Amino acid sequence: MSYTSKDIKKLREQTGAGVMDCKKALEEAKGDMKQAAKLVKQRGMARAEQKSDRETREGYIASYVHATGKVAAMVELLCETDFVARNDEFRVLAYDLAMQVASMNPKDVIELLQQEYIKDSGMTIEELVKQLSGKIGEKLAVNRIVRFEVGDKA
Repeated sequence: MSYTSKDIKKLREQTGAGVMDCKKALEEAKGDMKQAAKLVKQRGMARAEQKSDRETREGYIASYVHATGKVAAMVELLCETDFVARNDEFRVLAYDLAMQVASMNPKDVIELLQQEYIKDSGMTIEELVKQLSGKIGEKLAVNRIVRFEVGDKA
């Protein structure tokens, strides 16, 4: 099966991967879009693993307050550069993680990373973070979390 430039564009929109990564994945998958998406994801995870020994000195603190105003959470998401810390996708991830903490109430970062992502039960939070890490090209790390609920004792 062959592929077109429209297929490359569609795969880029689905995965956020670069043009060449999408082209290579489609070539390997012989035009099979699902297989190509899996290949892109696997390569992104591998790239994230290669960056695991790098230092994270920059980052962003995101907060989420539930509509009721009775539950709130904050997450500190770290990265390597201030450039990435200002990236919209990075900040959306941090916000989504804060929403996850408010919703699922993990006791610590380790438990958070092992949880199924509330927006996609097919992946864990750790996989979600690694996916963006592979796409952006920097190490990302959830450093701290905190959750407040009205009536809880400190």
